[in-house]
Amino acid sequence: MKEPVVSGADICKYIPQRQPIVMLDSFYGVEDNASVSALTVLPDNLFVEDGHMVDSGIIEHIAQSGAMRLGYESVSKGEPVKLGLIGSVNKLTIDRLPNVGETMVTTIVFEAQIGDVTLMGATVKVGDEVIAQGKMKVATK
Repeated sequence: MKEPVVSGADICKYIPQRQPIVMLDSFYGVEDNASVSALTVLPDNLFVEDGHMVDSGIIEHIAQSGAMRLGYESVSKGEPVKLGLIGSVNKLTIDRLPNVGETMVTTIVFEAQIGDVTLMGATVKVGDEVIAQGKMKVATK
């Protein structure tokens, strides 16, 4: 994987969330219609229980991966970062929960945008293994 274009504390310039709820540590940019972000699961993460991330943490990571892409595109145009709200989560499958120390790498594909509502597809991997995938609608304001 290439070097991230944004990482560490700089992530907060592009998303509305703040610690301890930040669920990204790297953003690799946008190519074609896909963006890639990542999170290494640490033991002090609020969504970690019994040595692994719980499913709601994966959902929040997917949502923030989409927010990161929207924020990155907004900042690149000189616009402010918008607040986003999850409208729905559809066809979500979680095949396994990532363990502490593993890195989730998430690809987001924007499938449609109607006004302030974006439909995106997400694929979450640990290494070459797909651990979760699904669709999410996000409304921005």
